[in-house]
Amino acid sequence: MLLSRMVPTGFNDLRREMDRLFQDWMPGDGNFFRPSVFPAVNVWESGDTLYAEAEIPGVTMEDIEVSVVGDELSIKGTRKPMPEGDYTFHRQERGTGEFCRFVTLPMPVNAEKVEAVLKDGVLSITLPKAEEAKPKKINVRTS
Repeated sequence: MLLSRMVPTGFNDLRREMDRLFQDWMPGDGNFFRPSVFPAVNVWESGDTLYAEAEIPGVTMEDIEVSVVGDELSIKGTRKPMPEGDYTFHRQERGTGEFCRFVTLPMPVNAEKVEAVLKDGVLSITLPKAEEAKPKKINVRTS
């Protein structure tokens, strides 16, 4: 108890958060996804738009939720296991269960105009930059 009083409060908060993350994502809890690995995500920009692609094979549109708040993209979903049947697995490497991936974008985007398309197991997201994130031309005048 004395030690916890000597450690700065921010460190205790960080330790608690790290403990929670490790407990939530350890093998054996029925969830095989790792937050930093699934889904794999690429983010790039061109002009006034950011683009993101996430690989999510085996996930249907009904089982995915995409949201944006400020400069944070959230991809949540569920990959369902195979239906029960008369079969025996010889190898089972594809994870099932719920996943959640948060990606901090390099700038705020206009959440009202974000579009997402799921095709062939790839989620493509178009994220128009927010007006305040777009470059502004400054007129230079002579004195």
